[in-house]
Amino acid sequence: MGKIGLIIAREYLSRVRKKSFIIMTILGPLLFAGIAIVPTWLATRESTDQKVIWVLDESGYFDGKMENNGSVKFEMTHKSLEEAKAELINNKGVSLLYIPEIDINNKAEISFYSFNNPGFSLEKTIEGKIRTELENIKLINSGIEKEQLEQLKARVELSTYNLSKAGTENESSSEASSAVGYISAFLIYFFIFFYGAQIMRGVIEEKTSKVIEVIISSVKPFQLMMGKIIGVGAVGLTQFLLWTALSTGIVSVGSAILLKDVEPDKIESLAQNQPIKTPVKADTGNVIFDALKKVNFPLVIGCFVFYFLGGYLLYGALFAAVGSAVDSDADSQQFMLPITIPLIFSMVIIAAILKEPHGSLAVWTSIIPFTAPVVMMMRIPFDVPIWQIAASMLSVVGGFLATTWFAGRIYRIGIFMHGTKVNYKVLAKWFMMKI
Repeated sequence: MGKIGLIIAREYLSRVRKKSFIIMTILGPLLFAGIAIVPTWLATRESTDQKVIWVLDESGYFDGKMENNGSVKFEMTHKSLEEAKAELINNKGVSLLYIPEIDINNKAEISFYSFNNPGFSLEKTIEGKIRTELENIKLINSGIEKEQLEQLKARVELSTYNLSKAGTENESSSEASSAVGYISAFLIYFFIFFYGAQIMRGVIEEKTSKVIEVIISSVKPFQLMMGKIIGVGAVGLTQFLLWTALSTGIVSVGSAILLKDVEPDKIESLAQNQPIKTPVKADTGNVIFDALKKVNFPLVIGCFVFYFLGGYLLYGALFAAVGSAVDSDADSQQFMLPITIPLIFSMVIIAAILKEPHGSLAVWTSIIPFTAPVVMMMRIPFDVPIWQIAASMLSVVGGFLATTWFAGRIYRIGIFMHGTKVNYKVLAKWFMMKI
């Protein structure tokens, strides 16, 4: 094994044996599964605490019309408003809905009294019941039956297809593509920052502990830098693959257990932030899985691995150069901003990219090497032309070679410097220095 290979093995084995690596490898999938499953499960559960709401209806429109559901029970009261409010004080588990005289042609002003904030969901439930009943009354007064109005409503379902030059059609889903693109881009953004910072801290620790002087006596500075970058990158890729495998297994098992009785209509309604409709029995998860089937996952996974490695190597060299130039994390802050601006910019424009995945901004930022790893992963699920993917990949490879060459010229000098006040002028001097 060559010297670089020995350094890679050392960096890799020293990190994967740490308790922090093992703990995070286990906790990561559990946290991801919890974020993916638990909110949906909690939102679709029927509340065991039934809220009692007194309804004081002076309009006469809602007597017997406020239907109970699993979490809310409506009770009509014929007391005056002051009497009902006074009695409410002795019944703290009860709320009061006051409906005054209403002119159905004008905005209805309704009041709700309770000891605690009713919450967004309950407010929308009450507003929906009142709105529906007032609309029914207006329909009757206008001589239109509700059934006739329902028949007049047009039902439209838009299916999207991507055409190839050969004329073949592939069904697509913008929602699934947006979700997959956003998650992929965010993961790359996170891993570049997380493992890039590990390289920088590792270099700083070795430099300040004088270990670097012993190592440099056996290998060249460039070999040490490349071995450290590739070794830490291998740790990141290993952890990502383990997270992917464990997360998939935990989410599958968790969904089968927790969401086995949840109808797809409920999941779809929650995803679209709409009121839950009357459920129609079907296989759990069909809505989600049908949408995900429209995404070209082999291409997404292949590109993710490439941009994960390419983006990490591109930025990892720069993080290593910063670590070699400073003596502490605090000193590194002045050099971190220029490095991280392209990554931060990539996340800032995510909404614009998802809105126009084939627009000029999306195309150019997916080819520029410093923004390509994040932006292109946002675009990949939207069937990006092959030539753009190829151009982006070549750009990332070229960017990696350029940043490695640039960082190597700073690393070879900075790694030996201790206690030197470093600024951009000093870095430029190191870069131009011949040794």
